[in-house]
Amino acid sequence: MLLDDILACMVASSNMISIEPSGGTNSFKPEVYEIWDEVKRTMDIQLSVVNHISGYDKMNAFIREYEVLLYVLPDTSTALVAIVPALANRGLIDVEMERARQKIQQIMEEIEKGA
Repeated sequence: MLLDDILACMVASSNMISIEPSGGTNSFKPEVYEIWDEVKRTMDIQLSVVNHISGYDKMNAFIREYEVLLYVLPDTSTALVAIVPALANRGLIDVEMERARQKIQQIMEEIEKGA
């Protein structure tokens, strides 16, 4: 299944990107570079809110002609983040991002049990 509309995807925490693609931001699609500073500031602000106010599940922000989607991991100030064109078909993206978030949660739970 191709998700060509996803221009960048990462797991991010408040004030820092905790996990980047293996190639760093170099593996992002070129469109992302022109808005990267704005995306990073937006993620920092939104994740700071998540850090101080619990109960957020999903957040999004529009930057120029792009949308930043944040799928918050429960009880954390961390989110699975995707950058997509503002007019992207969100149906498939939402389904796949939710599956990825659940898988990340599952891995985190397994790590906690093993610790």
